Amino acid sequence: MPNRARLARERAHAEVSAEIRRVARDQLAEVGAPALSLRAVAREMGMAPSALFRYLPNKDALLTALIIESYDELGEAAEQAEAAVHTEPVTARWSAICHAVRRWALDHPHEYALVYGSPVPGYVAPQDTVGPATRVARLLSALLGDALREGLEPPTGPPTEETAARLHATIAPVRADLPDEVPDELVVRGLMAWTYLFGAVSFEVFGHRTFGVLDDPAAFFDYEAGLVARLLGIMPT
Repeated sequence: MPNRARLARERAHAEVSAEIRRVARDQLAEVGAPALSLRAVAREMGMAPSALFRYLPNKDALLTALIIESYDELGEAAEQAEAAVHTEPVTARWSAICHAVRRWALDHPHEYALVYGSPVPGYVAPQDTVGPATRVARLLSALLGDALREGLEPPTGPPTEETAARLHATIAPVRADLPDEVPDELVVRGLMAWTYLFGAVSFEVFGHRTFGVLDDPAAFFDYEAGLVARLLGIMPT
C-alpha cells in the first residue's frame, strides 16, 4: 500500500508538471519567453502561485523545463526519421535528419525560437540542457563514422602541422564523442553541416525565406541539403 500511494503521488505530480508545461507553451506562443510568468501560468490553471511553486521554484526552472522538453522533442523527431532509413545509405539518413529538423521547427516555431532564437535576458541554461541539446549533433556524428566505414574518402587535412595542431586542440571537445578514425578535417565539415542545418532552418522559421526571397523554400532546402552532403563527401559529386 505505501508503494501504491507513492506511485499515485508521483503520477499526479507528473501529470500536473506536464500540464504546467503545456500552459507555459501556450503562453510562449502568446507573449514570448522573456514575458513568461509563473503567476500567469498558475492563474490559467486555477492554482495559487504558492501551489505552483512546489513544482517549479522560479521562472528559470520553468524555462529550463521547456528548453529540455523542446530539445528532446526535436531530437526524438530526428532520431525517429533516421531510424526509419537507418539501413539505407548515409545520404538518405542525412536527408531524413535534415527534413525532420525542418518539419519539427516549422510545426513548433515558438519552441524552436526558445532554443535557437535570441537568448532570454538574464537566463543561463544549466548543464541539464546539454544532453538534450546535442541529440541531433550526436546523430550527425554517428553518420560521419558510418560514412567512413562505407568507404568515404577522408578529406585533405590542414596545410601545415601548426594549423593541424591548433585545429585538433580546438575541436577536442567534439572529438570525445566521435570514433578515433574520423579525421579532424571531416569533423570540421560535420560542424559546418550542423551549422548549415540549423542556420537554414532558422532563416525559414524566422521568415527570411518567404515573401519573394524564395518561391519554394521546401524545394530549395532539399537541393541545398544535397549540396552539403557533397561537401561532407557522403554524396557523389
